[in-house]
Amino acid sequence: MFTSNFKQQLISFSLLAAIVSGCASGYAPAPASSEGGSAGGEATYSYAAPAAQSVVAEAAPTAMYFADYGVNGVVATSQDHLSTFGMDVDTGTYTLMRSYLNDGNLPPADAVRVEELVNYFDYHYPYPDAAATFGITMDAAPTPFGPSPMGEGRNTTLLRIGLQGYDIPADARKDVALTFVIDVSGSMDMENRLGLAKRALNLLVEELRPTDTVAIVVYGSRARTVLPMTSAAEKNTIIDAIGRLAPDGSTNAEAGLRMGYELAWRAYNPNAINRVVLISDGVANVGQTGPDAILATIAQYAAQGITMTSVGVGMGNYNDVLMEQLADQGDGFYAYVDDIAAARKLFVDDLTSTLQTIAKDAKIQVDFNPETVASYRLVGYENRDVADDDFRNDEVDGGEVGAGHSVTALYEVVLQPAVQDTQAPLATVYVRWQDLTTGEVMESNRTLTYGAITPTFDAAAPSFQLAATVAQYGEILRNSEWAGTTTLDEVLATAQQVETQLSATQGPDAAVTEFIDLVWRATQLRDAQANAQ
Repeated sequence: MFTSNFKQQLISFSLLAAIVSGCASGYAPAPASSEGGSAGGEATYSYAAPAAQSVVAEAAPTAMYFADYGVNGVVATSQDHLSTFGMDVDTGTYTLMRSYLNDGNLPPADAVRVEELVNYFDYHYPYPDAAATFGITMDAAPTPFGPSPMGEGRNTTLLRIGLQGYDIPADARKDVALTFVIDVSGSMDMENRLGLAKRALNLLVEELRPTDTVAIVVYGSRARTVLPMTSAAEKNTIIDAIGRLAPDGSTNAEAGLRMGYELAWRAYNPNAINRVVLISDGVANVGQTGPDAILATIAQYAAQGITMTSVGVGMGNYNDVLMEQLADQGDGFYAYVDDIAAARKLFVDDLTSTLQTIAKDAKIQVDFNPETVASYRLVGYENRDVADDDFRNDEVDGGEVGAGHSVTALYEVVLQPAVQDTQAPLATVYVRWQDLTTGEVMESNRTLTYGAITPTFDAAAPSFQLAATVAQYGEILRNSEWAGTTTLDEVLATAQQVETQLSATQGPDAAVTEFIDLVWRATQLRDAQANAQ
């Protein structure tokens, strides 16, 4: 796996490329979604399949910066029966993928992080109580997508691990002290960039309580404070300040972030959630000291209790690598917002989980039984690798999980032949994290036995089938060798079957219906590419 130094070099390379290109971009994004409108008048998200029977490609966005973290390989349990990684609930890749496809382009392979596609969906895991922090779900079934190269000509078994954090009612969340750091550089002068950012912030402000506080820092060529820390009881004052935001100059993200964190530190409330919310179209230039210094500064503030949420907007001149790493260093998470519906989901529907973290430095270790499992492969999480020996090293960073968030991980496994003992363990999952209320480091585990494997894919839980289908779609989009011979057409057919099952068991799911449309769009674009060659 990649070392932290290598990942930092990727960040620096992406940043350098962005600086060379500058803030301006020749890409003209599609008009803002028709679901927009004033902050108080948007309808809740609802998906309708397009009437068009073909997809028309537009000019692909330029100056988009992604990192190639590679693809996890197969590990023989005889060589290493442990798999360890940091928990992650970022979903930025899914929304970026959606934007590419809706604009008539296939996303670049490096833009697809499979675990983020999988974790975009709600699998309806049961909620644990607060004392347990996490509930653990494990199930396994043969995958219909094959034969896989991993299975040596036969289909593999898919193991799903679902971790569900305890939920906190909206009226029980802690107070928040939010510092918005907003990119107002010239490239943000578009309705689906600064305009969308302003509408998204208005949605968030409307959800705040009088005991919450908000400050606003903006940066273009220089950084300045637009609003000092202000009680959310003065909503009109805050909304007026947001309304006055206007594009100005080039991009000095370093100055904006430093000023934002300094303001957040001066107004630090030990009894509240202290969080910096960065909204930008790409962080094309972080000042004179380079990314290392600002990333280190953010990590220092995170250690003192000021976390970060980074929110990306716009297409073209966009640095996905740095936006993700800023959130990682800030003990927060990274999201991408492409329309007002996505903003509503982030800042209204999921507000408590967006703001309140229930566990930090959360890590997962899976112990495979060599007597039942010959080999395994973790699907995704390539840039979340943790050394096996560091699972119980509490100085090593893991992931942060918000209230009510779930985390799903999938493994492809090749079973040992002719296993007789159905009670033999297949795998045991261990979860370790620091409780934010007590500061105590906690650990829990669960084991799945060989006999608990569902005999067929069709008999598996519909949510399991959904996760498997989304993962296979992601593997194809990122041109993974482990996608085998599966085509997008096969994924589309499976997704439609899964939707039918899900609708029968839990009712219609707009996100799943939208996913089917996105798979269909991808098939159209890939066919068009093949015909053009």
